Amino acid sequence: MDVQLKRGLLDVCVLAAIKTGDSYGYKIIKDLKPYVELSESTLYTILKRLEAAKMLTVRTAEHEGRLRKYYRITPAGLGRIEDFKNEWKEVVSIWQFVAKEDE
Repeated sequence: MDVQLKRGLLDVCVLAAIKTGDSYGYKIIKDLKPYVELSESTLYTILKRLEAAKMLTVRTAEHEGRLRKYYRITPAGLGRIEDFKNEWKEVVSIWQFVAKEDE
């Protein structure tokens, strides 16, 4: 798969994993596992990129004596998910054109 396409898909998957409420790294990986395999290093790179793009915010809180980072989606992140849904319709249309058998 094209690296840029996969990168965009993973970004949207991470945003979708936290759209219903704050989440943290391990839980995001666990929630995505049935759909896509994601390493911790890849996830944290994505999270930093999404934070820099203001699609999510980060807060630190203590959990069982340790500090944990919690991620929250922003309106810009929700907008990216909606944009993706609209773009995906075009991708499906292109795939159907490419995959159709010659008549």
